[in-house]
Amino acid sequence: MPGSAPPVLAHDGDCGFCQTSVDRVRALAAPALDAVPCRFLPAEETAPHLQRLAREVLLLRGGTVLAGGADALARTVATSPSAAYRVLAAVVRLPGVRGGARAVYRWVSRNRHRLPGGTPACAVRPASGT
Repeated sequence: MPGSAPPVLAHDGDCGFCQTSVDRVRALAAPALDAVPCRFLPAEETAPHLQRLAREVLLLRGGTVLAGGADALARTVATSPSAAYRVLAAVVRLPGVRGGARAVYRWVSRNRHRLPGGTPACAVRPASGT
């Protein structure tokens, strides 16, 4: 049954900044969810979400997006065995804080090629207008 599979945090494993960030979250918070570069997930699960995956991490279960960006990170950290990280995730999900976290995430996403570990290849390309 597709809905019974545990969710995974899909990220851009080709971006040094993204991979380093996910590795740090996993090392510090030790979340129960797996983090997988999107290129290693089945194409039928990721194909409908390629534009979003180019600019943000997605928490996926099968082909369904459960959360994206800062919300996906907060939900991932919320699975930590550490009470401190679970509290931090709960705070980030509060309405007033959530908006700030989303804004910071968008800024980081747009500038990840300029951040430590980032390269010009990490730059998020603007969506093409059709």
